[in-house]
Amino acid sequence: MDTTVWLVLGAVAVLLMLTLAVVLLVRVFKARKLLLDAGIPLRSKALVWAAVIYTVSPVDLLPDPVYLDDIGFLLVALRSLHSAAAAAGVRTGARAKAPVESRPDAVS
Repeated sequence: MDTTVWLVLGAVAVLLMLTLAVVLLVRVFKARKLLLDAGIPLRSKALVWAAVIYTVSPVDLLPDPVYLDDIGFLLVALRSLHSAAAAAGVRTGARAKAPVESRPDAVS
């Protein structure tokens, strides 16, 4: 294989990792409400913060150009948070809607 093939493969790998990292970052920001909810155990909340700290820390299991360990740790933390929220009965995601208030003077 020549140099251009390796460069294209490397660029594709970097784009895939960046895409996955952006998707996980969006999920972390969406998990803010769950981190503030009182019904979720502190252990699950702490795991998410530990994953965020691990992601930005310079100490890694794999060298920094490879973000698979960071992404994996964030994914495990978010799944743990969502399963703890489901076990606590907290509604998450698209299913979580604001309660509809009924007013006595409203016309149905």
